[in-house]
Amino acid sequence: MRQTVLLLLLALVALPSFAAAKGGTLTLPDQSDVRMIVDISGSMKDTDPDNLRQPAVRLLAGMLPGNSMAGLWTFGQYVNMLVPFDDVTDKWRQLAIDRSKQINSVALRTNLGKAIEVASDDYYSGGTLKNTHFILLTDGKVDISDDPEVNSAEEKRILQTLLPRLVAEGATFHPVALSSQADAAFLKKLADESGGSFHVADNAEALNLAFLDALNSAVPQEQIPIEGNGFTVDQGVKEFTALIFRGQGATGATSELTLVRPDGQSVSVGTHGDNVRWANEKAYDLITIDKPLPGDWKIQGELGEGSRVTVVSDLKMVVSDIPSTFSADEPINLSVAFFEKSEKIVNPDFLGVVKVSLSITSEDGRSGEKILSGETPPEDGVYGDTIAQLPASGTYRIEVVADGKTFSRKVTADTTFVAPEPPPVAEPAEPAPAPEQSPAAEEPVAPAIASPIDTSAVEQAEPESAPEPANATEEPQAEPVTPVPDTQEEAPEPDQAQDQQPEESDNKWLIWGSAGGGGMLILGLLAWWAIRRKKNQEQTMASAASERETLEDLDESEPEEEVIPELEPEVDAEPEPEETIPEITDEATDASDEEEIPVAETVVEPEAKPEPEPEPAEASADDAQDDDEEFGLEDFDLSEFDDLPDYEEDESGLPSDKNDKGSPADQDPKKQ
Repeated sequence: MRQTVLLLLLALVALPSFAAAKGGTLTLPDQSDVRMIVDISGSMKDTDPDNLRQPAVRLLAGMLPGNSMAGLWTFGQYVNMLVPFDDVTDKWRQLAIDRSKQINSVALRTNLGKAIEVASDDYYSGGTLKNTHFILLTDGKVDISDDPEVNSAEEKRILQTLLPRLVAEGATFHPVALSSQADAAFLKKLADESGGSFHVADNAEALNLAFLDALNSAVPQEQIPIEGNGFTVDQGVKEFTALIFRGQGATGATSELTLVRPDGQSVSVGTHGDNVRWANEKAYDLITIDKPLPGDWKIQGELGEGSRVTVVSDLKMVVSDIPSTFSADEPINLSVAFFEKSEKIVNPDFLGVVKVSLSITSEDGRSGEKILSGETPPEDGVYGDTIAQLPASGTYRIEVVADGKTFSRKVTADTTFVAPEPPPVAEPAEPAPAPEQSPAAEEPVAPAIASPIDTSAVEQAEPESAPEPANATEEPQAEPVTPVPDTQEEAPEPDQAQDQQPEESDNKWLIWGSAGGGGMLILGLLAWWAIRRKKNQEQTMASAASERETLEDLDESEPEEEVIPELEPEVDAEPEPEETIPEITDEATDASDEEEIPVAETVVEPEAKPEPEPEPAEASADDAQDDDEEFGLEDFDLSEFDDLPDYEEDESGLPSDKNDKGSPADQDPKKQ
């Protein structure tokens, strides 16, 4: 929030000073012409069930300045001039107040085009609509027929034929939409094309403020600032009109409004002099006092939003017209001057004590202020600025306040700032295609093997141990290779393998990995064949050892979960000649069956005992890892079992108890 307020303040401070040439054309406003057009169609029974259009019309009648002309028309299927078009006098105001009671909701249609044509007739203004403002209230759409095409054609006639002609003559429209059922797009078009303001009253209670804002847009009036619950009346004021809306918390005694004069006497709706006109409505009080007593006046009661005090005085603060919309390309050229009767004041003694300030307030209440009056008053008596930029699009309230020590004046106006549309975001440029690799650098990438082959041992091998691709291709010729299962996918073509690589395939490490992929695959197949063969033998012996350990040969104090069929192969125990386990034969298998020892899934055919080939330490570690994965012990550290006291390991890795007479060595036929 502080950032937005700061931006608003900076926008005001950065406004360039307005040239005095503009001030030379600033004069007193011409006589205003206000024409009210009110919808009385049957749909108003739903949107305005309490008929709050009546007090809203009375509010406008009481707030219209005395040097203006006005009239009131109602429309449905037909158009009726309810209050004749004439100068605004006390007699005219009283007639408008009395006739407002005839506003109802009985009409069948909404003939808006006809109402505009009647109210803008040349008879009332002599063929010109200069400075003429139409305040239009409706809750629906153009409805002159049951045929939608006829209604659509009428809307087009209003926008394309009638409106341009009236705007060319000087007319300005200020539509007020009551309820969401109104054709907001059509009504806003009337306002935009004519330079007027568009207001929406979401409910009947908001109608008074909407009407008042429309009137203030049409005929801005000088006000006295309300500070706290009071205002100051200077000696030059001939008349003031206080419009006090009920506050949200006004109930009971607080809803009764009282004005306290500077001499301490109270003025209320039931007790006031002949110079006071007091209109008491449900939503507001409208008090007009002729020849008021100068000094500080106090307001006793709850003040609601929109409360204000307008004045009639020979001393006037005139502010140039503020358009309904503006932008950076079409800014607001603001100028302010003071007039005594019809003469512009240029006296530096008078202007030197006047403080003129400009404030801008957003819809959410944030505001910024700038002082227009400098140390030296303007020689031509005109203060000015240009408002060209605001933080964001939206509706803003502009207030010009003058404080002359003995008097004060205020003029307010609402306007909408239209920020320029941001430039279209440039689409990110497509990345340049990666340069194609030369055929010499491309190597087929081995696909993922979907078979149960365990290649973890190969993958964990050091890169330096990987043979060159040329040597790797020679190894299969020296030793037969176990066929790969059918689930293995065929190696893809180089182009296909290139597509399977991620976008980062241009990294160097992937090139090296793909170069050695073929060799590693062949090495993995060889290692798998050797590991599988050795594991089949170890499974058979491990099953026998596991059966023996269930015969209560181990210490009962040991936890059952700590019984591991085999220990880490890194522990090299001295082999005992008498405990050497020969190759498993058919007779040994039969003996195992008799003792219900589980038989390994793969039967190893008898063969001559091969010459043991020394294997590197890495291979032993890989075999142990493979066994761990086979038995699901990969999460355990088997080193904690190295110091078991009751048995030792033999060469095969099985525990051996020297005192066990029923060991596998004793049952071996070759040992008997």
